[in-house]
Amino acid sequence: MQADDQRPELVVFVGIQGSGKTTYYREHFAATHVHVSKDLMKNAREKESRQRAQVAEALREGRSVVVDNTNPTLYDRAPIIAAGREHGARIIAYYFEAPVRMAVARNQQREGKARVPNVAIFATQKRLVPPTTEEGFDEIRVIAPPPPPT
Repeated sequence: MQADDQRPELVVFVGIQGSGKTTYYREHFAATHVHVSKDLMKNAREKESRQRAQVAEALREGRSVVVDNTNPTLYDRAPIIAAGREHGARIIAYYFEAPVRMAVARNQQREGKARVPNVAIFATQKRLVPPTTEEGFDEIRVIAPPPPPT
């Protein structure tokens, strides 16, 4: 076993709303990684600091983490990457390449607070900067959109 295999993973999801991030978490990481998402935080205040605290706590305990938010810009991702470095984690970006049309259609199927205004999807897409290793990721995995239903 290599040293990398013993380090916890810090997985940072990057993608617009409705691109399948949370579904991907449930299907691939739910059994092995702590789920940190601002969507799960009931209190609207201090979500950023609460997210940082949850990530740091899990990594301190040697547990792997998935940060499941849109994380569209380098500015959004920098504190998460810094926390991963501070705790010696292997930091992996999962970039969800989803067409806006598909994300809007998926969003329409959501219920209640899970559904976001379509303008939020377009605004996030406009700000979205694909992740790079230069910003501190050890690896980047691109998740292609699912094929359209037949």
